[in-house]
Amino acid sequence: MGQGDAFESPFSWRYGSPQMRSIFSERQTRLNWRKVWVALASAQNKMSLVSDAELKDIKAHSTQIDLAKSLEIEKQTKHDVVAEIRVYSSQCKAGGGKIHLGATSMDIVDNAEVLAVRGGLEILCERTALLLKKLREKVLQHKNTTCMAYTHFQPAEPTTLGYRFASYAQDFAEDLGGMEWIKGELWGKGFKGAVGTSAAYEQLLGSKEKARKMEEIAMKELGLGAFPITTQTYPRKQDYLVLAKLASLAQSLHKMAFDLRLMQNKETNEPFGEKQVGSSAMPFKRNPMKTERICSLARLVPGYATMAWENASLSALERTLDDSANRRIFMPEAFLALDECLIQSIKVIEGLRVNEKYIEKTLADFEPFAAMEKVLAALVKKGMERQEAHEILREHSLKAWDSMQSGGENNLFSLVSRDKRISRLLPEKELKALFDVSKHVGLAVEKSDWIAKDIAEKTKGYKTAGVSEQGF
Repeated sequence: MGQGDAFESPFSWRYGSPQMRSIFSERQTRLNWRKVWVALASAQNKMSLVSDAELKDIKAHSTQIDLAKSLEIEKQTKHDVVAEIRVYSSQCKAGGGKIHLGATSMDIVDNAEVLAVRGGLEILCERTALLLKKLREKVLQHKNTTCMAYTHFQPAEPTTLGYRFASYAQDFAEDLGGMEWIKGELWGKGFKGAVGTSAAYEQLLGSKEKARKMEEIAMKELGLGAFPITTQTYPRKQDYLVLAKLASLAQSLHKMAFDLRLMQNKETNEPFGEKQVGSSAMPFKRNPMKTERICSLARLVPGYATMAWENASLSALERTLDDSANRRIFMPEAFLALDECLIQSIKVIEGLRVNEKYIEKTLADFEPFAAMEKVLAALVKKGMERQEAHEILREHSLKAWDSMQSGGENNLFSLVSRDKRISRLLPEKELKALFDVSKHVGLAVEKSDWIAKDIAEKTKGYKTAGVSEQGF
């Protein structure tokens, strides 16, 4: 079959970066397996099970992946690890007979998978830190850009655009901390054999202490800690804890992208290429395809987290294989989906166009409604009962809404100022001052400055390189 004649996952070419694809590629997976075999052989060399010549031979061929041959053998064995052992052993004339000595497949696979997860988390942390730096720029740039805030999709009170960006940044800062934490807490299975008791290694080495020491040496070479207690696999709870952090990041990405889609009606625009086409039918369209893609991909990740939860819960006794097939899918795809979401989010924030004139117009249209809280407080201070004041202002507000929805102006000031129940307490001059809500943003500016400082502190250890341009 030629190119495009067979199904290929969109993650293999459309979504995610080459760096992330490489980490979860079949070649890198087998390189990681061989790295684990080398670590095991190195530890066994110190225990006099593997000679110096055998270890040298094993190390010398550790990068000579022959995927075609391994896959051909797998057709017969129906076991990918056994197939790779046979290929690797055939390459090592001196040390091949000592590869996988005392081990079970999951001693190799589980430790190798933790190496991949750690690499994936490193990329996601770097991208999240870069996104935070881009958001910080927007927070500071627009901390004084007063705009209308919306609750229930309805105009509420003023906020600032920078403060809105600050709310996204706060979430991403929490996600970055969560990923950093789980990355530091990742443990491999170690080398504990078929049911986690290390019985095979004890028999091989002649003592419990030597079995424990061998594992310690091998895991140190891999740069990983080991779970004290395992079954045939490391606890699948770890997968769930990782996916829970990734699902949290996906939620933050979706929330910001969804808000930006709503704002792109008129307030903002995501970057739009000179030759980009919005619609095959409507030439004028500037669809928010980047933020729509972010939302679409982000929705996958909590489903993967649920799958990881089920795997951890349904792995019966010392191990069942019913997690294997779905883990091959969701583990790399969760990382690739978020990789793409972060790449696109960085581009959107970096190139976001803010339409300040429209923001000012919207604020002017709805400013009288936003003043109602201030007027309500002023009336109560002047002696009016709060519930009475609220009802009066509510009635006038609804009339003003009717006026606007009929194509008229927002006449709320006129309605309120002519009401004698109000005018006897609030003279027109005082009322006009209350209707000016352009500065009615509370601590928004100060809080924006605070989050900007917090982001700078939390991201200072990350490089500031940009994101490579993706094809789609």
